[in-house]
Amino acid sequence: MTDTTSFPPLKNDLIIRAARGEKTERAPVWVMRQAGRYLPEFRAERVENDFFKICRTPELATKVTLQPIDRYDGLLDASIIFSDILVIPQAMGMTVEMVPGKGPHFPTPLVVPADMAVQLKEKVDVNQELQYVFDAITMTRHALNGRVPLIGFVGAPWTLMAYMIEGGGSKTLSKAKEWIFKHPKESHELLSRITDVCVDFLIGQVLAGAQMLQVFESWGGELGPHDFEHFSLPYLAQIVKRVKLELGEKAVPMAIFAKGSWYALEKLSLIGYETVSLDWTHTPESAKAITQGRVTLQGNMDPNVLYGGDEAIVAAATRMVRGFGSTRRYIANLGHGILPTVPVEAMELFLKTVHRVGLEVAAEEKAAEDANDMKILG
Repeated sequence: MTDTTSFPPLKNDLIIRAARGEKTERAPVWVMRQAGRYLPEFRAERVENDFFKICRTPELATKVTLQPIDRYDGLLDASIIFSDILVIPQAMGMTVEMVPGKGPHFPTPLVVPADMAVQLKEKVDVNQELQYVFDAITMTRHALNGRVPLIGFVGAPWTLMAYMIEGGGSKTLSKAKEWIFKHPKESHELLSRITDVCVDFLIGQVLAGAQMLQVFESWGGELGPHDFEHFSLPYLAQIVKRVKLELGEKAVPMAIFAKGSWYALEKLSLIGYETVSLDWTHTPESAKAITQGRVTLQGNMDPNVLYGGDEAIVAAATRMVRGFGSTRRYIANLGHGILPTVPVEAMELFLKTVHRVGLEVAAEEKAAEDANDMKILG
């Protein structure tokens, strides 16, 4: 096991300060899926290694996590450990394969509630099942040498439950929704079991060296407001409360990203997460009005803009940073993960634009504050 007692000092803490609501010199920026298929160096790694082999091999996970940090030197304000949300179902006893051109596949999904007793472990020891993630986090913290903070993450219970029942991606989630409507009691049992593993996993990530955490409710928007309140929100609230309680003084800032759940923004801002990540269906003005400064907002440019050419990228990134403001309670990001065929030059332009505009806005805000101070003194 790698040493967790002597991590290098952190040189760039912008994102941590932003998450805590402290003033920053500019908006910090990172990108969901920033280590992944759009990078030629990652694609080269995949020629030699299976996706889950990279996840399960700390040396490889560390190498891939650092690829965007090295490529965009000084432009990213955070790294996120290379892993996958589906390591939780694997830890619970299910088989998950990553099929080229198709994505995740469960050869034997949960079909009826009785399958839980057959397929899922009664007790999951994350230190045994997911130690490889913890080792990768610790190794990556050392390899980063304090350049930027390291984010750990987990899939949210509803999203993981849906994968476990659907057997992979789905346009309708009809099988998972059949469960919550036909078998609500058993659905809550499954969600509770997933939640327990998520809590233990997140705690372990922090103890291994993660400096921030994000919970991905990727399929939250497939639920209507009523069903989201019953089958997603309570478990998201449980996770943040239990993780922080267990970690105590070791607790780190936590973010929630519930894609498509625009109707839940107010409630998501009230359950204990420091940061709420937004997809592109929110305007900065409406998001700020709804959350009333209770949380840091993160996001939210449509990833497809990165296909639109230089002019479109600069315009959208500028509009986003100016809309959210640059120096308090904002972290720049995309509104979902970067897509696999985005040119690396487009990503670089996005990051450089966020930096440039963020510094401009910060200077304007400072000038306005100075002018106001002079007016008061005068």
